[in-house]
Amino acid sequence: MKRSAGLLVASALGLAACGSGQQAPPAGGAGQVTITVACQPAKSAPKERQAWDDDVAAFMKANPGVTVKSTDQQPCFDPKTFGPKLAGGQMETVFVVPVTNYDDVIRQGQALDITAYTGEIKNWDDLRQDVRDLVTKDGKVYGVPNVHYGVGLVYNRKLFAEAGLDPNTPPTTWAEIREAAKKIAALGPGHVGYGEYSGGNTGGWHFTQAIYGRGGSILTDDGKKAAFNSPEGRAVLQTLHDMRWVDDSMGTKLLVGWESLMVAMGSGKVGMMLGAPDVVTDVVGKFKGSVADYGITGFPEAKASLSGGEAFMINPKATPEEAKAGMRWLDFRFNTVGKGRFDFARGKAIGNPVGVPDNAVYGDSPTGQAIQADRVKNASLPVENYDPYVKASAAIPPKAEPVHAQEIYAILDVAMSGVLSDEDADIDKLLADAETKVNAVLAAKG
Repeated sequence: MKRSAGLLVASALGLAACGSGQQAPPAGGAGQVTITVACQPAKSAPKERQAWDDDVAAFMKANPGVTVKSTDQQPCFDPKTFGPKLAGGQMETVFVVPVTNYDDVIRQGQALDITAYTGEIKNWDDLRQDVRDLVTKDGKVYGVPNVHYGVGLVYNRKLFAEAGLDPNTPPTTWAEIREAAKKIAALGPGHVGYGEYSGGNTGGWHFTQAIYGRGGSILTDDGKKAAFNSPEGRAVLQTLHDMRWVDDSMGTKLLVGWESLMVAMGSGKVGMMLGAPDVVTDVVGKFKGSVADYGITGFPEAKASLSGGEAFMINPKATPEEAKAGMRWLDFRFNTVGKGRFDFARGKAIGNPVGVPDNAVYGDSPTGQAIQADRVKNASLPVENYDPYVKASAAIPPKAEPVHAQEIYAILDVAMSGVLSDEDADIDKLLADAETKVNAVLAAKG
């Protein structure tokens, strides 16, 4: 989401879309090809935008005859415009798809089969196999994985210390989270021990994270029925209800969309929230949080952790020449150690937060190890604050988002909002109503 969404979720140098302004090479020459690409940083991020433009210029110089044009859309993935833009044939040659939409895009023939072009990504074989599997259907490849993440617990180390808690031993159970949240909330007016979403599809997204951690599921294994009206689902809502109304540790303001909780976290008065490591990057880089304050640890009592991410796909209308050029662009900008989005030295020089382990598409492969070593070498953030997450997440099985995730998240928003806004909320009824609506969506989708 961030991310995404989310959504979900992406590199400060790699995402968001706007116009490039690069000059095309002389028209009419042999091998001339023009591609449109997502996602140039916005004008409001001039240093990141300039870095993108520099990469476009360097790529075009290294690939004579190829013109790269960046489309003007911010954010890079917008769930409100993605569907209509895709259906209307208005997508770029190279466009971003969140993991929640992979199946639909591939099934509807809206992404090119790029199996013949994967060799353009020099480190293709180092990409994690499980991540590649997500963009593969019937033995054919339809995308280049760009982001992969697992959820943990993001926390404010400074508030922990002020509340008499040890920031080096963050909570590992929900009981410990509740106790820590109460102590942080007791610090004074405006302090929130634990922050949570209630709308904008982010409430349902976080419900999914929490139920996965408890060992539950959103859907049955065949994806045909809702499965969240369960003991695990009730435990998620009951815990939030009790933290809100019994412990009084969640504040009184409903946090709806993604940005609302990020703003609150950046204010320095929210103690904890569920999130991927890139939450730290965004809180520091976009919402003015203090670099030294934030840490991240493993998901509490995790039996599984929601994994998410995104991939780049190629427009099915692309010619072979356009497809090859698009793949070369992806190799250059998003998959080369020390270049493009992995140019951590440049990122640090222009003031981007560097050091969070926020992208695991290459895992522990030679490429992944080289990326991590370069990230640590050029870190502008305290990497030791993220060691608990790195150690804990390695042992937690990843679990993918459900099919038709956005529609399901919107329905589950109601349940999340219900327990956070109404002390007398009927949890069983909230879950039963959501179950009925999700089953109707699944039946309609076939």
